[in-house]
Parts: sequence; structure tokens; C-alpha cells
Amino acid sequence: MDLAYLRAHPEHLPTFLTHQRIRETPVAGGDICAASRLTLDDGHSVFAKTWPETAGRPVPEGFFVAEAAGLRWLREAGTVAVPEVVAALPGLLALEWVDPGEPTPGAAERFGRELAGLHRAGASAFGAGWHGFIGALPADNTPDDGPWSGWFARARLAPYLRMSVDGGALTGAEAGLVEQVVERIGEFGGDEPPARIHGDLWPGNALWGADERVWLVDPAAHGGHRETDLAQLALFGGAPHLDRILAAYAEEWPLADGWRERVPLHQLHLMLVHAALFGGAYRDAVARTARSALAGLGRATVDR
Repeated sequence: MDLAYLRAHPEHLPTFLTHQRIRETPVAGGDICAASRLTLDDGHSVFAKTWPETAGRPVPEGFFVAEAAGLRWLREAGTVAVPEVVAALPGLLALEWVDPGEPTPGAAERFGRELAGLHRAGASAFGAGWHGFIGALPADNTPDDGPWSGWFARARLAPYLRMSVDGGALTGAEAGLVEQVVERIGEFGGDEPPARIHGDLWPGNALWGADERVWLVDPAAHGGHRETDLAQLALFGGAPHLDRILAAYAEEWPLADGWRERVPLHQLHLMLVHAALFGGAYRDAVARTARSALAGLGRATVDR
């Protein structure tokens, strides 16, 4: 099997893998899927993701198809680098292989400009035209005309708060803080038309390539707020050269007043997702982020 054959007949890939007709090398992946490098007969490689047998349950219906739809939608903008979808099957996703490289200031600045271009490509509504996932959790992508703040509270905060409470990850104290954020969502300001966003852009989903570009992987793509992507890049220690990314982004498309105070608001979504997925280990992070969001709301009110 070579790359041309695989593009023409992606449905044959599982059979070739089952019969060990393709060299498969495990590589580092995320917390949800198993990842491998597939070396084809013509020397090309592709990156493959599968649902691990150790997950204890079958792959959620539409899981890989949703990721493929998001990747294609982001790639259509023709701005930031996004791997080509080579095969999108119910149990497997195969993507263009990207050789990893080292983070550089030049790549960071290019990424900032390209990310602004991606966001400018826009979306017809908040949400998307396909059923979404973030990690292994469902994401409500029902198209919504907004405004953004109400949609974000309904579709990106409240569902994962419920999951986290029901799963025992959060107690009443943490839930109360998040509920305050939800109740006051209209006070944060910054409402904008829907941007075309990655949606899960913590630093691990920005792949620094050997070609001096930053590639977007593992998206939860949808029409959302551009500040969400930028806020998530600051999580878990922050992306390398984040100051360069933000400065280049601002040169291309300046952010609205008060964006710094809204960073914790946008980060709260991903903190709740982590609590719902991984449990009480994220309890303090949720509480801290919610408190920061509310404190930022107070500062913004004073500034106005």
C-alpha cells in the first residue's frame, strides 16, 4: 500500500493493519487514543489514531468522523498548518505525517499571524454542522446565532459542570463558583461574531514542525470566540514563545478591550472538561479558574 492507493481506498487500511502488511510503530499520543506511525511501501508515513482496547467501551459513534470534519474545516481556511485527513473511518483516523521540530520565535510569530487568519475565516454560527467531541466527551455543536456569551454558558460551561458534579469531581463549593460565572456571563463583555476556532488549543495540540510552522492537531473545531483559542494556549505552562504568538496575532487582528480579564473565563471550559474526564484532581484548578474569572470581572467593571 502506497500513499496514492491509501487516498483512493482508505477503507482498506484496517485490513492491511490486521494482516500486518504495513509497518506500524507506536508513538506518543494523547490521553484518549492510541497513536502510531504507519510506514507505507513508497516510504511515506501517516499518523494513525485508534480507540484503545483498554478503554473498556467501544469507540463513541462518530468520534473520528467528527475530528476529521473539524480538521478539514480548519484546513479549508488556508492559513494555519493543519494535517491532511488521509482516512477517516469509524474506528481509525489517519493523517498526514508531520516531522516534529523545535519551537522558535520565528515559527511562533508566523503561527500568531496564521491563527488570526484562521479566526477571521469565521463560521456561519456558534457550534458546527457536525456532532462534536472534546476529548472523549460529547460537545453540543447545535448551530446557534448567539450572542456568544449565552451560547458559551449553555453549551460550553453548564454541560461539563453537570458532568463534573454528577461524577463527584466537584463539590457544592466549586459548583457554586462556576454557577456564579454562568449567571453573570453577560457582564463579561467581549461578544463577537463566531470565529473559526480549534476549540481545544492547549499547548499539546499545537505541534511545532521541522518546517518552522506550528500545526494544529486534535481539534474540537467549531464556531466560537477567538479569545478561547488564545486563552487555552496559556494553560499548563503555556505554549513556547507565547508572548511572540500573541504579539503577532495582535498585529494582524487586535483583540477587544478587556481580553486579558476574560482569559480565565475562556479557560474555565477546558478546566471543567478535565474535571469531567479525569475527576477530582482538577477540583482546585476549576475553583481557582472560576475565582479568577470573577475577579477579572470586578477589575473590568472598575476599568470601565
